[in-house]
Amino acid sequence: MAQDQKRTSFIKTIVYTTLALIAFAANSVICRLALKDGAIDPGMFTSIRLVSGATILIVLVFLSKDRRLEKSKGSWTSAGMLFLYATAFSYAYVSLETGIGALIIFGTVQITMIASSLIAGYRMNNMEWIGILLALGGFLYLLLPGASAPSLGGFVLMTLSGIGWGVYSLRGKNSKHPLVDTAYNFLRSLPFLILLLYFLAQESNYSTKGILLALLSGIVTSGIGYTIWYAALKGLNSIQASIVQLLVPVIAAIGGVVFIGELISLRLMASSLMILGGILLLILKKIPTKK
Repeated sequence: MAQDQKRTSFIKTIVYTTLALIAFAANSVICRLALKDGAIDPGMFTSIRLVSGATILIVLVFLSKDRRLEKSKGSWTSAGMLFLYATAFSYAYVSLETGIGALIIFGTVQITMIASSLIAGYRMNNMEWIGILLALGGFLYLLLPGASAPSLGGFVLMTLSGIGWGVYSLRGKNSKHPLVDTAYNFLRSLPFLILLLYFLAQESNYSTKGILLALLSGIVTSGIGYTIWYAALKGLNSIQASIVQLLVPVIAAIGGVVFIGELISLRLMASSLMILGGILLLILKKIPTKK
């Protein structure tokens, strides 16, 4: 009986993790698909995504019969980081291709979390320094002038998005009720959206296609996707969770080829190996060895 339960739990973890990673990558594909041809402007896409995400999360909280929304530890700081992530993410994908954008944001998230450990007093050994230098070298190589280099503005915006998501993740690391906290933080992001829409009211541009893609991103790949990820985390330790997320840029790049017709350049392949390889070195070094 116990063995069957373990097998069932293992299978659930595999399924939930796979679906969550696809959802994370799909966010990049959907956002790029919506913004590439101007089906919707970045501000409107962000607004619809966060509002619809907040709506589905609140529905999920009540369906789960969890009535602790008023006791959530969600904060305005976390909501601000969520807003920074979502807004910079949308504006970056106006000029960045899908795979490059996903590589930048997930690389930045991991580096942000590593930097947090350094600030807290953690001291890296030689192997870890090699890993961080390799990852940073990958970013520098990605930015070298050339036909396949990403726009500097898009790179900066996606880096800001990664920092926002990294800080948001760090703040939510010890959450006892992540679904409730996330729902509350999505709600708290709405005043920021009102300010954004106020300043960009005259620049708004949207179509039926753009709205549907934004709703798909908010409801399915963000709201439901994050919920599935929380379910997956129950069966993953922090090292495993960090490692599997390195697959997201790869999945996103494949999605960009299949759904948008983008090409994978040699520069993207090389920089991906450097960035993800360097981060993998840092993560693997944290795995305790048996004596």
